[in-house]
Amino acid sequence: MRAIVVQKFGATPELADVPVPTAGPGEVQVALDAAGVNPFDLKMADGLLEGKMPTDFPMILGVDGAGAVSAVGAGVTKFAVGDKVVGKFLTAPAGHGSWAQYATVPEDATLVPIPDGVTTVAAAALPTAGVTAQDLVDAAHIQPDQKVLIVGATGGVGSFLVQLANIAGAHVIATARGDAADQVARLGAAETIDYTRARPADPHVVDPDPVGYRDSNVTDAVRFTHPDGIDVLFDLVSGPADFASHATLVRRGGHAYSITWGADENALREREITGGNFESKGRSAELARLLTRVTAGDVVVPVQMTVPLDAAPAVLGAGSARGKTVLAI
Repeated sequence: MRAIVVQKFGATPELADVPVPTAGPGEVQVALDAAGVNPFDLKMADGLLEGKMPTDFPMILGVDGAGAVSAVGAGVTKFAVGDKVVGKFLTAPAGHGSWAQYATVPEDATLVPIPDGVTTVAAAALPTAGVTAQDLVDAAHIQPDQKVLIVGATGGVGSFLVQLANIAGAHVIATARGDAADQVARLGAAETIDYTRARPADPHVVDPDPVGYRDSNVTDAVRFTHPDGIDVLFDLVSGPADFASHATLVRRGGHAYSITWGADENALREREITGGNFESKGRSAELARLLTRVTAGDVVVPVQMTVPLDAAPAVLGAGSARGKTVLAI
């Protein structure tokens, strides 16, 4: 079968022909139709799991995948051949991911049926980014009318987070380039901060760099319009310095989360701010709940583009995402 692999950590991802995996006892084999692309995939290829999880090489990349059950191993009771399913294809040993024509996964891993009306492309975009967004909203216990700042609102996690925070009743402030303001507004943002423009308090910057991320723009712009501060910060892109700047906007007793390990948790605790560096723990129950919201039309799956499997190396780590990239297998 065709798959996208790396021969060792740090190697260039490539299209390869590898054996079709068979379903062992308690396992489900899935014929994959679509696979999601996440920043984590590049980190895996570069060696994030080295020394943390046993890994088989050539390592097939990809975590998120959707398709149909093509075989079941002995003892499997939750799924049958022909079931449409979506899940996370990362279990020990790593290296048997979703960027392939077939993959196997234990039936008790993160794997759930795809409801009628949801395409495999949409489903494949959900597991990592969508569940992370849902877990963040759950952790912050957002209350109606709270002010929530989402830094990095146009990416995969951000696109879901804007919607889910809006559903929770928040006043959502989103950071995005100016030409993406309509996109985040449609997803539920009440305000958009264009981080490429000069901040309101600085009329002297005539031609700011349209590429560089200007942290002071975000912090000063939000403080200019919300001098009393915000209740919740979700920072999806920043390093420690920028996160610390954004966290100054959060009122004492509020919540601040980083998914890039940019938070100084001791500094947050000193200001009685809950949160810190966040890692999603959501599994099948959370994924099924998110799919229910998609089926009901409450959450839109923001697929930016769909590309063939062999294009995966070109889109891996491309950056500047506006929604999700999905591989058509």
